[in-house]
Amino acid sequence: MKLGRVLGTVIATRKDKAIEGVKLYLLQPLNSRGNPEGDILVAVDGVGAREGDLVFYVRSREATLAIKGRVIPAHAGIVGIVDNVRFEEEN
Repeated sequence: MKLGRVLGTVIATRKDKAIEGVKLYLLQPLNSRGNPEGDILVAVDGVGAREGDLVFYVRSREATLAIKGRVIPAHAGIVGIVDNVRFEEEN
């Protein structure tokens, strides 16, 4: 799992039937310090995330299973909402 920040909503007038009713979000991947890293992704939401949330996400095969009980066409899927992060100081 990786950390990301939900930036906004993606609205699609047409999409695959397998993802009808599934929320799509723009997701900024973050590094281990919480700083933006890499390209912004479109991710399916399996947990009820909202804009601005810090989330866990998965990619590739695991993303196709992000929505419980469904196999969907996705490259990124939000699977958890982060409540708190504590970074240890490096020595």
